[in-house]
Amino acid sequence: MALNMPTFYKRTGSAIVFAAVMLTGLLWDSPWPFLALICIINVLCIKEFFTLLEKMAGDEPWPVWLHATMQLLSLFLLVALSLPSGVNPVQQPTNLVFALLPLAAPLLLLAATLPVKNVLPQLLKATGALFYITLPLILLAKMRQFDILLPMAIIALIWINDTMAYIVGSFIGKTPFSPISPKKTWEGTGGGVLLTIIAAGIYGYLPVLYTIHNSSLTDWMAIALCVAVAGTLGDLLESKLKRLADVKDSGAIMPGHGGALDRFDSLLIAIPVVYVYFTFFM
Repeated sequence: MALNMPTFYKRTGSAIVFAAVMLTGLLWDSPWPFLALICIINVLCIKEFFTLLEKMAGDEPWPVWLHATMQLLSLFLLVALSLPSGVNPVQQPTNLVFALLPLAAPLLLLAATLPVKNVLPQLLKATGALFYITLPLILLAKMRQFDILLPMAIIALIWINDTMAYIVGSFIGKTPFSPISPKKTWEGTGGGVLLTIIAAGIYGYLPVLYTIHNSSLTDWMAIALCVAVAGTLGDLLESKLKRLADVKDSGAIMPGHGGALDRFDSLLIAIPVVYVYFTFFM
């Protein structure tokens, strides 16, 4: 299969714009632009996630208040847990969050079970947005507070993996990787993972000026492996959601990539995996 150059240029251009916006938020000295960035990402991704859920539900009852409630709850968690305590507008934000969450849970449960038509299954699905979208963004903020290079590395490695997998798969890809995503091939996926690890290894080996605190060559290659594998699984997860909803894209906000959820699907799964490696091994 030959490389489709117009598609490649569109995807690459869109990815560069995406990377520029992300890096601007990450590198800004003040925490507020970054908070605004992840709040926008959170709102867009949850909106598209709910669109997919509603399409999956079909004729099942779907409460109109549920989307707005989850958006507000997720933004509250994001703001309260993503900013350093010194600049947070509320004192001891973590304690406040855990004090209010037990109150939110029964209220949501009552709202779902008291109507004539039981919408409890929809409520349970909707809470998945907090774990799938909001929690990874909170972890991204935590990693940024420790070292700005860590979230930058995740974003860069995802871009390398996606680009290399697309190029390798276009030239030598023959074996389908998964029926969930027919365009993916084992050759492209393997090539993307391998080249991502090599790129991280080169960076970790060279005497570069910027590196993650106390990181080694092994850490860089391990992070690359985490990002490439988890990112690929994140892409498959979102592809499965779109198949269940019977849509091609989650949205149309990014040319060549679809919606916000299409663009951030790899990042949302890669972040928790890298965070676990960072916490336990670095």
